[in-house]
Amino acid sequence: MISPAPAKAVTIDLLTNRVIGCAIAVHRQLGPGLLASAYAHCLAHELALGDLFFERDKVLSVQYKGVQLDCGYRVDFLIENTLILELKAVERLSAMDQAQVMTYLKLTHLRTGLLINFNVPLLKDGIQRFVN
Repeated sequence: MISPAPAKAVTIDLLTNRVIGCAIAVHRQLGPGLLASAYAHCLAHELALGDLFFERDKVLSVQYKGVQLDCGYRVDFLIENTLILELKAVERLSAMDQAQVMTYLKLTHLRTGLLINFNVPLLKDGIQRFVN
């Protein structure tokens, strides 16, 4: 799913805060305990309401010897072509979840990513920010 055309340029901090605000709105409405896919659908709706440009389930290719190869990497959200957002609904975020975000940052050459675990009582406890 692709949202409307890109909005005006915003700083990464402002963008990150807006995305976190959207995630908090979804979590307040739904609470913990659903599948990550349910949160992703609701968050996509919330991001669109916030007039943020995003791509869902964006394929990330690996460049090898001048060829772009699809190796199965798909980022949950690429927001404003600037911010990686990966969603989880797990008991506890793992080192593998964190490495996944770092891999996506490396493949996209972007600097900032968010990893959000919706399966927590307070969403602020489930948010991790990464800078590459």
